[in-house]
Amino acid sequence: MTSTLPSSFSPAGSAPDAAPLPVSLRLRDRLEKAGVSFLANDNIAEHLLDGELDQLEIEVAGKVRELLRSLVIDIDNDHNTEETAERVARMYLHEVFKGRYHHQPKIASFPNVKKLDEIYTVGPISVRSACSHHLVPILGNCWIGIKPGDQVIGLSKFSRVADWVFSRPHIQEEAVMILADEIERLCKPQGLAILVKAQHYCMKWRGVKEPQTSMVNSIVRGDFRHDPSLKSEFFELVKQQEALLST
Repeated sequence: MTSTLPSSFSPAGSAPDAAPLPVSLRLRDRLEKAGVSFLANDNIAEHLLDGELDQLEIEVAGKVRELLRSLVIDIDNDHNTEETAERVARMYLHEVFKGRYHHQPKIASFPNVKKLDEIYTVGPISVRSACSHHLVPILGNCWIGIKPGDQVIGLSKFSRVADWVFSRPHIQEEAVMILADEIERLCKPQGLAILVKAQHYCMKWRGVKEPQTSMVNSIVRGDFRHDPSLKSEFFELVKQQEALLST
């Protein structure tokens, strides 16, 4: 069921019969009053009321339409761009930035009945994001190493949570930290290691235009941080997985 705010809703200090605020301003006002961060790589799904994501899609499409007009593109007569604004709005809210506006996929954890304590790695997991500076693609691969604790999650769930985290405007270093936080929350491992290798189109497509440049960063927590041999084992397993894929 769609929830709507009464037509008399208006910002503080405005006339009672003022036109309703756009949904983006209503949402911003709600977040600010709650003291909730809404940075580019934050998730704000729990603060969206029923029906507001649809309203936001319509609003964003309108703003994109004005952007295209400001770029002097004849969207009224150009058959290639007449529906571009709607496509871009759907893409941002439900695909490339879905990690901001959609709830985390349901990920069940299970007791580590056999008390497994050997490490394992999952990867490469494809990750797709967008540079928060220019909103152009970041494309790469992610490897996750786990030393299980009392809970475990299915292998496919690592891919789902990585996709959800990376589907936001990011810088790569922060994306890896957010992913690590989410995995620790989901299964509380004894040790966690993450490695991401990605190409940034803000360097490939514009600016310095270096097509072969990539960025590699990692994060290690728990036993991986305190035990150098575990850390080395993780990076060795990643190298072996890469070698298998290249043969």
